[in-house]
Amino acid sequence: MRPLPRDPLRLLASYLHMTSAAVRARFGRRPLTVPGGPVVSLTTFGARARTVHLTLATIGAGTVRPSRLIVWLDDDALLADPPRALRRLVARGVELRPCDDLGPHKKYYPYACSISHHRVPMVTADDDVLYPRTWLETLVAEHVRTPDAVVAHRVNRIAVEGGRVLPYDRWGRATSAEVTPRNYAVGVKGVLYPPALLDALRDAGDGFRSVAPGSSDTWLHHRSLRAAVPVLPVTALEGVVFWPVRGLRRSPALLDQNVRAGRNDRVREALWSPTDKDIVVRGWWDA
Repeated sequence: MRPLPRDPLRLLASYLHMTSAAVRARFGRRPLTVPGGPVVSLTTFGARARTVHLTLATIGAGTVRPSRLIVWLDDDALLADPPRALRRLVARGVELRPCDDLGPHKKYYPYACSISHHRVPMVTADDDVLYPRTWLETLVAEHVRTPDAVVAHRVNRIAVEGGRVLPYDRWGRATSAEVTPRNYAVGVKGVLYPPALLDALRDAGDGFRSVAPGSSDTWLHHRSLRAAVPVLPVTALEGVVFWPVRGLRRSPALLDQNVRAGRNDRVREALWSPTDKDIVVRGWWDA
């Protein structure tokens, strides 16, 4: 996610949003989940486990609430003794579930494997974001319009020039409703996956461990490409700030490795077959 400017007013607004989320988490009584919504799945670890309740509180305060709100943990000690603020939210519907250490794939893969036949969409979230109240509502509304597509608040458009795919750092943003295999969902602001693709992700197994351990977005785009599932942008919250949780130690490692050091490009080359490349270069799937 692009860092916000160090503007004093923006910094103040950011901390006010964190304070509001903390109040909701500490004193709220309303369940964070209700029947009928999508599943929201995320993961946390280390020091972030002490602030993830802020993210969860904003999700549960939304105009649409999830039917399940799952936090996947690969730390047995954290699972056995979570922070008090997180334990409070368990009483309001948050589920803490164990999983293997799958890096960024923890957000979706354990859930995909936990259901024998998916009927409900799943939305991934990050553990260091305060989500706007209509975050989930706008994803669900787009899912109702396009039930077979992946929909996301941030979608990049794969750039093609002269019959070749350009490096990842030269891709632009997708903002139109055009159906194209060149759309690539970016997980930073939340992505909704339809049930059929969740089944496909489960059935594809954990091959990402060897070829894409740190590049979940690239792996997920490849699986949607293979399944001919389109990716569409949700633009209803364009310009709305997704406030960060301040005070967390942020490492540039993923950005450095995936984008600046070209790991996304290397993973893509390892994953794509000649047919995959042809589909993206042409810009459409065969009928």
